[in-house]
Amino acid sequence: MTSTHDGIILGGGHNALILQAYLCKAGFDVLLIERAAVVGGGLSTLEDPRHPGFYHNPHAFFQRAITAMPWYRDLELARHGAHYLEPELNVTLLTSDGRALEWWTDFRKTVKSFAAFNRKDADTLCRWHDEFVPIVRELLAPEAYSPPLPPEERRAKLSRTAAGRRLLEVSELSPYEFVQREFEHPTIKAGLLFFNGLREVDLRARGFGHHIAALLASPTKAQMTRGGSAALARALECAVREAGGSIRTLTEPARIVVRNGRATGVVTRDGAEFRARKFVVSSLNPHQTFLDLLAEGDVPADVRARAADFRYNIIAPLFSLNLNLREAPRYRAAAVNPEIDRAFMVIMGLDDVKQYPDIVRHHERGTIPRTVMWGACPTLFDPTQAPAGRHTAFMWEKLPYRLRGDARNWDRERDRHGQVMLRLWQKHAPNLEGAVISSFTRSALDVERSYPNMREGDLLIGAFTHGQIGFNRPFAGAGQYRAPGVRRLYLCGSSSHPGGNITGLPGYNAAQVVCADHGLKPRWLPRVRHPRRA
Repeated sequence: MTSTHDGIILGGGHNALILQAYLCKAGFDVLLIERAAVVGGGLSTLEDPRHPGFYHNPHAFFQRAITAMPWYRDLELARHGAHYLEPELNVTLLTSDGRALEWWTDFRKTVKSFAAFNRKDADTLCRWHDEFVPIVRELLAPEAYSPPLPPEERRAKLSRTAAGRRLLEVSELSPYEFVQREFEHPTIKAGLLFFNGLREVDLRARGFGHHIAALLASPTKAQMTRGGSAALARALECAVREAGGSIRTLTEPARIVVRNGRATGVVTRDGAEFRARKFVVSSLNPHQTFLDLLAEGDVPADVRARAADFRYNIIAPLFSLNLNLREAPRYRAAAVNPEIDRAFMVIMGLDDVKQYPDIVRHHERGTIPRTVMWGACPTLFDPTQAPAGRHTAFMWEKLPYRLRGDARNWDRERDRHGQVMLRLWQKHAPNLEGAVISSFTRSALDVERSYPNMREGDLLIGAFTHGQIGFNRPFAGAGQYRAPGVRRLYLCGSSSHPGGNITGLPGYNAAQVVCADHGLKPRWLPRVRHPRRA
């Protein structure tokens, strides 16, 4: 089989779908090929085969600020069925002594909860929130929605304003240094670091001191898709098809074809060839793109070396415990505040900031730290994900990929560790002792098996250390969504700026670059500079 298109995209995750939708709306004929049976990547919602009617979101569930993203509006995803919920009690951290630290969509309620732990910390929270609201709106959001500038140029640009200089100053710190300097209470410090130290970046990494203040100042909080995370994937697929895009599932690429230094097509495992008149785009990780799919002679040796040196995040691998329930969890802490039982994200096992260095040491050694976990009961907010009167719930924990030096050890230890997590959950929600119908677990090795792009179970697809940030993500020379050394080959996956999680911004930004390189200026294109290939 042979067919010819303007462009071909490898991989069907959300970034690739966003890119394809934009390019098709711009008039390109674009084919996307995906090895799995459905598109969406981590945006999956699966029915438990043992218990029909119980649906689980095994990878992507909590999504931040999706309804504020430009691509959500531009692609009319609400019209295509992606409807979001943002519960008011957005996050709660349950302590071992029965207290709860709360984050609300109403910032005043968040301040009140912090004040119950430490009044001075509540005042500090307000100060950083107020200072960073304009920084998020005027500096950080526009940066995220655009291809990254070279570090020197970015610094010079930010240095021209007081807000920019303040951002640079705070960014010099690591998240750990930021909370140690600015806050007092150990539980508040631990709660603030959770969003970086366990969900985002290495808390020791310099350059990310502003992240906590930026999260506090963000106008939107954690969200979920009605009908499960796959609803966003389905909406994106609808947007692609409406724009004229083609999608082939169960199709695995074997080789990117390069002629005269230019990407001209893709050959698949089953021998089909798809030719590209204008471009090929990879949403896969650098090892897959530059080492597995490109012949050695088609890529300069120094580019292959930089791709080979790409590193994954050791604290990103995710372990999950998933429950089918007769009733929703009822927490001991709800005796003081009944609204706790309607909390969206619930964190357990995290009491003190001193736990973080220990967690990192365990990841480095391949051993299991004291359990710190977070999760939700989706059916409290969307009853369609379980049979009437029943519920599903999950807890996630960051655990090392190589358990005692070998990831395969998880196949023996997985269910045993799930019971450890369940006991901690039952300590906070005693009714779970009689409410569990069934359970299953997934390790970081299972994540890698399902999503080969997430090598070593890294859901962020690349560490934010080793210089792999901004203009140098995934590596130096590849930070503008263009593959160095191969003309008309582009990158759009989470290994590109600004990174992993469900943001859609690598795909959104890559669309800007592809359009700019082909002389197009669509109406949606932000007014930013797009450096062209020399």
